[in-house]
Amino acid sequence: MSKWVEIRKGADFQKIGQQFHITPLAARLIRNREIRGEAEIRKYLHGTVKDLYPASSMKGMKDTVEILSEKIRQGKRIRIIGDYDIDGVCAAYILLKGLSVLGANVDTDIPDRIKDGYGLNQELVDRAFLDGIDTVLTCDNGIAAVKEIAYAKEKGMTVLVTDHHEVQREIPPADAVIDPRQEDCLYSFKKLCGAAVAWKLTGELWKAFPYRDDGLYRELMMFAAFATVGDVMDLEDENRILVREGLKMLRETAHPGMSALIEVNELPRERLSAFHIGFVLGPCINAGGRLDTAKRALELLDTQDYELALRRAKELKDLNDERKTMTEQGVKAGIRQIENGPLRDDRVLVVYLPDCHESLAGIIAGRIRERYYRPVFVLTRGEEAVKGSGRSIETYSMFEEMSKCRDLFLKYGGHPMAAGLSLAEENVEEFRRRINESCTLTEEDLTEVERIDMVLPFRWVTERLTEELELLEPFGKGNTRPVFAVRNVRILESRVLGKHQNMLRLKLMDEEGTAMDGVFFREDMQQVLSDFQKKDRLHFLYYPEMNEYRGRKKLQIRILDYC
Repeated sequence: MSKWVEIRKGADFQKIGQQFHITPLAARLIRNREIRGEAEIRKYLHGTVKDLYPASSMKGMKDTVEILSEKIRQGKRIRIIGDYDIDGVCAAYILLKGLSVLGANVDTDIPDRIKDGYGLNQELVDRAFLDGIDTVLTCDNGIAAVKEIAYAKEKGMTVLVTDHHEVQREIPPADAVIDPRQEDCLYSFKKLCGAAVAWKLTGELWKAFPYRDDGLYRELMMFAAFATVGDVMDLEDENRILVREGLKMLRETAHPGMSALIEVNELPRERLSAFHIGFVLGPCINAGGRLDTAKRALELLDTQDYELALRRAKELKDLNDERKTMTEQGVKAGIRQIENGPLRDDRVLVVYLPDCHESLAGIIAGRIRERYYRPVFVLTRGEEAVKGSGRSIETYSMFEEMSKCRDLFLKYGGHPMAAGLSLAEENVEEFRRRINESCTLTEEDLTEVERIDMVLPFRWVTERLTEELELLEPFGKGNTRPVFAVRNVRILESRVLGKHQNMLRLKLMDEEGTAMDGVFFREDMQQVLSDFQKKDRLHFLYYPEMNEYRGRKKLQIRILDYC
């Protein structure tokens, strides 16, 4: 059970409400998201593309534009090298379109997740060299490829880096490097994804020719927004504007590949949200890179014929459906291993699933972490060694703790919340033992904290409130969906629905006597029903929404948790 903590931020909510024509309740929700001051609030509520920062202020932008412009004019062969996830695919597509319309002699390459691993490597460089490539342009990778870029330079190639990841100790010896996270980069916002950096470069490059196509540029911004959500970037400041504007375009787009992906997933265009990118459309793009090749996703985005796009979108959806099935099997196998063995008492869970597809280890680790709220490593048997991914909790710095047993790893890396590693199979049990021996997590550390915006009785749940909540969208990392609490609720009616019996429709009444419809989605529904029967009254966490069915709208709450 998580620990519920109410956020209490101070401000003159009445004044803010009057100034921006919102209720004091909405003003409080905005303040809870650390938005303060008139300029910040105005940008949060009403920011547009005019509020985006000038790309010219990015370090390396001027040099990159000059070099690329000259290479394009000379007809030199340029290769864009992306990455196998949604950000790398979208970044590669943006640059491919952005350079192609200028007449560039350009193609793309994307590493294979299992064979090549992340980012630029020597084989990709050799492949480019043998193909007669003059200039390598990276996107969503490159900032850590010091040796690989030095190798490419030795072969006489020009190398341009566009990336967004943290800068390592040494900047690669490329001809130009764009990465807003460079310490001396003057760009005002550091949290762009790789596709957004690629989009910024495209705009500056077009100015150098000069070239202008507002329709195409806005369409490419849609892909930058798509990748921002899919790569789980913080939805604040510039990212918030990109995603909000990008969603508007996504709902109306005629782009064959994206339209086909929306159609095969049977999504309602008019209600497309960041949720649909993060949990439906984005995973289809990622599925190619996980189970086959990310080049499939790039081919979909670059397809002009709609019938062909539909076939390619269907193939990606099928791959994602297969990925979901394999993930579910992996999660269940991991849970069985924990529940039926010595792992149950471990504070750090090291789950070894030899037959699991290595590309799914991180997803499975995340799902198991959600269930047990403990740091989780999921290990799989690779061709040459055991490989794995870890997902952590707020109170445990995964990379720091892994460093205490670095002698066991062949390779490892990551940050506080996630990590990757490889090690010899005979070291798996030793890793589990040592990572737990050095663990200092307390029971309090292992209790998840759920931050609540406010306690809100049902009488405050109105259509006006749901409309105001839309002003706070898009929701995601860095701008989470508001969470409300209600105390001492009686369950008047309950019905289990859905193909998988994972939906509960409820009629509720709070302690003030106000009734409200509710809906709750949960896999372990029998456990939920058992818990409900044990108490006359329960406390709920929830989010208000309008339920639309056959043209009729009705207020309801979506239940998030209970106790």
